[in-house]
This record gives sequence, structure tokens and C-alpha cells, in this order.
Amino acid sequence: MESKREKFSSGLTVFLATLSSAVGLGNIWMFPYVTGKNGGAAFIIIYLICVVLVGMPVLISEFIIGRGTRKNVYGAISTITNKKKFKSIGVIAILATYSLLFFYTVVVGWVYSYVFKALVGSFKGVTLEQASNIFNTTSAGAISSIIWQFIAVAVGGAILVLGVKGGIEKLTKTLMPVLVILLVVCAFTSLTLPGSMEGVKFLIKPDFSKVHIGVVLSALGLAFFKLSVGTGTMITYGSYYTDDNNLIATASKVAISDTIVSLLAGLAIFPAVFSFGMEPSSGPGLLFNTVPLIFSKMPGGWILSIIFFLLTSMAATMAMISLLEVLIVFFNEELKIERKKAVIINIIIITIIGSLAALSGNPNGVLGNKLIFGKTFFDLFDLLVSKVFLPVNGFLIILLVGYFANKKFVNDQLTNNGTLNNEKIANALIFIMKYIAPVLIVVVFLKSFI
Repeated sequence: MESKREKFSSGLTVFLATLSSAVGLGNIWMFPYVTGKNGGAAFIIIYLICVVLVGMPVLISEFIIGRGTRKNVYGAISTITNKKKFKSIGVIAILATYSLLFFYTVVVGWVYSYVFKALVGSFKGVTLEQASNIFNTTSAGAISSIIWQFIAVAVGGAILVLGVKGGIEKLTKTLMPVLVILLVVCAFTSLTLPGSMEGVKFLIKPDFSKVHIGVVLSALGLAFFKLSVGTGTMITYGSYYTDDNNLIATASKVAISDTIVSLLAGLAIFPAVFSFGMEPSSGPGLLFNTVPLIFSKMPGGWILSIIFFLLTSMAATMAMISLLEVLIVFFNEELKIERKKAVIINIIIITIIGSLAALSGNPNGVLGNKLIFGKTFFDLFDLLVSKVFLPVNGFLIILLVGYFANKKFVNDQLTNNGTLNNEKIANALIFIMKYIAPVLIVVVFLKSFI
């Protein structure tokens, strides 16, 4: 067991590590297709409002719990309160993290395989039917799906064996800037295509006539899930923060930067989508079907496809290791298992149980027709996380910090023991935590079942 708990070395590292956790497949995969499905710019404006009212309050609440206790998610909650209903936060966070990793690592494995396919030129001259066949072959193959999933988990484990500074910090300080640069390259190339301005208008010119209650609820749900809250990730990363870090400022910078990365992904995809006359609301297929087809039609498409899927794999890996770290530090501090053994144990658990998701991620997979409560294993893990664990945990976390945690403890964390001149902002944030965010989270939860 580690004798001394590590911390991030600087404010910049805190920002990059936290941003790397928030930035994941959601930015490059989910955000573009959800935006496309819900009308573009008008959706983005509503989404940003929801980030302020829901995403950031929960994010900052997790920072408060993490840095204020310097413990893993389970130990942190036990330190703050003795109330059993809140102690369940730690249990739910561990369950949510496992459930999320069971299917998320499958998708990360698909992305890794697409990096390999791009390198060998599999997307050169493909038609939409061929692109669809490539994805079906990738996701339905029994052996290939499990192998790529194991590679993804093993890569994450290898990084985490090196620790907080040697693994997480070094990776994020290197990859986050590279990821942004590669996104800019893809976006610039996409913008040079004929007719690309229609894609830009789609992203920046709002059409509020397309806004209805379903769009608002989608924005609310995305804002809550997009910032990587509810699984204990931000509690864990918050526990590595320096004492002088401004939690509110960090959350603001992360939320803004995360949105910028998402918009860059949109600029990399939508101008090309419009240029080639494709459908912006084509759903999840934007990443695995539409994007390869786009690159097959673009000058220099082979190189760009490699760059795009490489940056997608970077984003996916950084988000994955933040989830894995929740489990590793829990095993280390609560179960007294040293880091290397904790990594190996979790690689085995995720690979074995996650293989159920790997074999059911495609309807044509080995377990694609095996249903539990009308869902495949892949969809069941997804449902448990997105519709049960995350909203319930987010609600409990915001209630704990807003109503039941020691007020001085909360205020000291927000103001850095009074050294920051931000009391008005802190009071406004606490008001949102107590009276606005809980209501909206309940709306997200109810929306999931209606």
C-alpha cells in the first residue's frame, strides 16, 4: 500500500487532467450527433445554459468532497457524513464506474481498431455500404471484439500502474494539447471543402423554431452527463488537487474548454457532412459509418482518417483512465491492495464481465439476441449508468453538499479558507446547488423513463 498520497503538481496539471476526464468519446461522438439530431446552434445555446445550472454545480460539489477529504469516493463520503442514505453515494459510484467501463471499453476497443484500419488504408474509396460492413465486422466479431476491448483496458491499466504523477499527469499534459491541435487540423481541412459553410451555419446560426421540450430535456441530460460527474471520477481527481486551486475557476475553465473541444469536433464533422450532402442527424453512425465515408471522398483523406481516429482514441483513453482510477484508488485505500495488484484485478474483472457487452454491442454479435429486461447486455449496462446510477448519484451529491455537509467545510473549499475574494460567486453557486440543480436533475431522471 502507498504510504503517501500523491497530488497533481500544478494548477495547469489540475486543469488538463480534469479536462481530459470530461473530454472523451462524448465530445467527438455523442455531442456532434446529439447536436445534429436536435437542430444545431439552438440546441448548443440551451446546452450551455444547462451546463451552468446543472453540470457545473454537481462538478464543483464533487471537487469539494474530493479535495476536502483527500480520499477515494467511498472513503470521502464516509468522512463527510454518517447518514446511510448518503453513504450509498460511494457504493453507487463504484457500481456506476464498473457498469460504464463494461460497455465503454467496448467502444474504446472499436476506436482502437479503427486507428489500425485507417493506418492500413481500409477506408480508401469506401461506399456507405462498405463503411457499414466494416463496422459490423468490427463490432460483431466474437474474438476481435474481446481482443480490442482487452487491449483498451490493458492500455489504461499500464498507464495507471505508473501512478498519479508518473501516469495520469504525464499522459494528460502530453495528449491534451496534441488532441486539440489534431482537432484544429481536421476542422480546418473540413472548412476548406466546397459548401462547408452550410455546416458552420448549422452550428452557429440558431433556429429556435426547432426547439421543443424534447430538445430542452436532451440538452439538460447531456449537460449532466457530459462533464463526467456521478461516477466519482471528479471526487477522485479532486482529491489530488493542490490546496491553492480555485475550484470554481477550474470548473468554469473545464466546462468552457470541454464545450470548445466539442465545437471543434462539430467543425471537423458537420462542414464535411453538408459538403457531401449527408444527413447531420444520422445518429451514432456519424463516427463509425459517416466519418470514414467522408474521409474517403476528401483530398488527403487517408492521412486525415488516421489523424481523426488517433485523436478519438486519445480522448477515449484519457476518459477511460479517469474511470479506472476511481476503482484503483478504492482498492488501494479501502481494500488495502497495492496499486499494481489493483490494476491487474480490475483488468480481469472488466475484461470478463465486459465481454458480455463486447459480444452484444452489435445485434449480429454472439449475444446480440440475448435480452435481459428487453435489453442486450451492452444496452443494459448503458441504461443502468445513464438512467439510474448517474442521475441518482448526482442528486444525492448535490443534496449532500447543498444541505447536509458542514457549511464551513463547503465555504472553506469554495473560498480556499477565505483567501479568495469570491464570496458572492460562492453564495450564488450554493443557491443553485440548493434550489435549482436538484429540481433539474429530478427532471432528467423522470425524463429517462417517460
